[in-house]
Amino acid sequence: MTLPKKDTNTMRALQGLENSSSSVRLRAALAVGTTPDPWFIDKLIERCATEPEFHVREMLTWALTRHSSSMTVPMLIDELRSARAQARSQALHTLSKIGDRQAWPAITRALLTDADDEVARSAWRAAVVLVPEGEEPELAGVLATQLGRGERETQLSLSRALIGLGEVITPTLRAAMTDLEPRVRQHAIATERLWRNPDAGFEFAIEEAKRLVALGTTSQEG
Repeated sequence: MTLPKKDTNTMRALQGLENSSSSVRLRAALAVGTTPDPWFIDKLIERCATEPEFHVREMLTWALTRHSSSMTVPMLIDELRSARAQARSQALHTLSKIGDRQAWPAITRALLTDADDEVARSAWRAAVVLVPEGEEPELAGVLATQLGRGERETQLSLSRALIGLGEVITPTLRAAMTDLEPRVRQHAIATERLWRNPDAGFEFAIEEAKRLVALGTTSQEG
């Protein structure tokens, strides 16, 4: 018996998402996003959790954004409880791209402070996109608890998230500049410098912050 054309195309796309070739998986994700069908959402989310290639994951996210947010957002929120770090990280990334603020309550403190750097970084970006007006100071306070965390890439991600909140970060950064932990002070100063002078770049800002901390001053004093 011959399958209807839609069923044949659907099976081909589903098989393509599981193909051993990343280029085939990429084309399959593109095809699914080009002709969105609710039937694909489960598989796209499932694949996001395991896909090893960054460019394919980006295409999977794009394909999900092409579907109705009323269907994708609840399923992505469910994925935030996954034990798999990549599943949480990619779900957060996709929620940030969809931009539906109904997802905001799901961006918990636990995710913002997740032990996995990729999850935390995705949570920071999603939070800045989804935070409701008026809740930015509280979010800045939670993000500030992560100052000094990780290597340069992680620190830059946090600085960008804080800067994305705007003027509300001023008191939070000033408080962090007096923290007992030198790495926290350095990161706070670097973030403030980067905010005031984005053209200087993070490397310059962090080296300047190290100098100021060594001298026992802050960005306001230096």
